[in-house]
Amino acid sequence: MRDEVDLVVPVKTLDRAKTRLSSATGGDPVSHAALALALAMDTVSAAIATPGVRRVVTITSDPAVAAEMAALGVESLPEPAEPGLNAALEHGARTLRSSRIGALQADLPALKPDELQAALEAAQDRRAFVPDRQGTGTTLLLAAPGGELDPRFGVGSAGLHRISGAIALFGLWPSLRCDVDTEEDLRLALTLGLGVHTANALPAWTT
Repeated sequence: MRDEVDLVVPVKTLDRAKTRLSSATGGDPVSHAALALALAMDTVSAAIATPGVRRVVTITSDPAVAAEMAALGVESLPEPAEPGLNAALEHGARTLRSSRIGALQADLPALKPDELQAALEAAQDRRAFVPDRQGTGTTLLLAAPGGELDPRFGVGSAGLHRISGAIALFGLWPSLRCDVDTEEDLRLALTLGLGVHTANALPAWTT
């Protein structure tokens, strides 16, 4: 790729992350936190293995998340005082001052580096995004080289990103479009092949 991308990955504190997935771990808070952390670790592990990705930085105020990311060789920045996902992403983008920046959601446990690479290449030099499998959310947002990220994450983010001028990218990237919010999403990710951290957090599912 002509322009390598720096990716910002926001990760909530583990006690606030993925509340709709509590059924997957029987409601046990320790197991739930381990699962939420595993989702993020598999996402980040795939991202740092992707050609065209120069650097990955997480935005988190959870010391446990920051410690595990450091073990992967990934820097973490604390969340800004202003609340919200978009504020966190803008904070990360401002801090990195990269020639090209992207935002990757932290709940892609089946993510394959070749699929992420294909999406980065498909974006070319455009501000672009990848919708989730339902077509309403966003799993990846890319700024144009030298441009602003301008994140619009939240309910209906795919439509908001499209309205803001970002180009929707579609390809054979099922692992990039399979974000995990519910047990149904997790079962679909299992069919695509979970990363090792998520698989270890769900041994009863994968044996």
